Amino acid sequence: MSKRRAVRKYTDVVVPGLSGRRAVVTGASDGIGLGLAERLARAGAELVLPVRNPVKGELAVQRIRTAVPDAVVTTRPLDLASLHSVAGLADGLLQEGRPVDLLVANAGVMTPPTRNTTTDGYELQLGTNHLGHMALVGRLLPLLRVSDGRSVGARVTTVSSAAARFGRLDWEDLNSERSYSPVRAYNFSKLAQLMFALELDRRSTAHGWGIVSNAAHPGTTYSGLYAAGPGLGSAKPPRTDAVMRRLLAVGVFVQPVEQGLLPVLQAATDPAAGGGTFFGPDGVGHFTGSSAPQRLYRAATDEAAASRLWDVSEGMTGVRFPGGSSGGSSGGFSGGASGGVPDAVPAERE
Repeated sequence: MSKRRAVRKYTDVVVPGLSGRRAVVTGASDGIGLGLAERLARAGAELVLPVRNPVKGELAVQRIRTAVPDAVVTTRPLDLASLHSVAGLADGLLQEGRPVDLLVANAGVMTPPTRNTTTDGYELQLGTNHLGHMALVGRLLPLLRVSDGRSVGARVTTVSSAAARFGRLDWEDLNSERSYSPVRAYNFSKLAQLMFALELDRRSTAHGWGIVSNAAHPGTTYSGLYAAGPGLGSAKPPRTDAVMRRLLAVGVFVQPVEQGLLPVLQAATDPAAGGGTFFGPDGVGHFTGSSAPQRLYRAATDEAAASRLWDVSEGMTGVRFPGGSSGGSSGGFSGGASGGVPDAVPAERE
């Protein structure tokens, strides 16, 4: 007798019509990103899917077009662990000149067992999850903000994690060079993402960018992250993946992608999901459940720390937003094509 997956009850998210809207979703070649992209396509959005693996990207496009035959969906190359790649994607979209109405910062890496670095020398989780996405938003700002002929700015939804509640800012070792812990580095990267989302909304309000920035977390949702990150550098599948599969099968503390994507979907599309809000599952411990507003974790509410992290992150990426604390220019960004990584940070490669 074959095992049947436990039936879960949850309230779906009602998505408004998105016809004529252009949505950029990172990490949409599988998992939550792919499921989210399909839901956006069903609502009529035009999709741009930046992907690291072109084969997986093409398979994702085929799946979306199978589900939504009239979907308008294309891929672009993007490796968030390379600021040069981030700049390349942004340059291409800027050259096209079409406004981006929705950007979902979803891609990420989780708990590689040993310290790996991006091509720019940053700890992989910090560089991919936080710095890569912040650089992308900064470079795409001219397409996201209110501009001539565009009265409404974009919505930027950042996918954080419940792990952010355990994140800590170690100002002396943000790059995990002195000491590396897979979980500690992951928690910090997700806290950094949540702090960025909140700070982006504050700065948008202060400087009139017109961008609505919020965040969401998917609870404990089974996806390829549980194999890709913990199994990085190993030929054997990690035990974590097998445990998650078993819990998913019996419906304990783990939910499938179609349920886990709901908080992100609500944050990204619900007109009532305003700036500075945070969504996640409403079940016990916020592991699973229907989408609901979440209380912000205490560390994420420290506005002084968020502003400091913003400034440090600008220095690390070389991408500077306008209207900063020093009263910067009104342009889109500054920094070289490769991201303008400061000379003080050496480029390490595996």
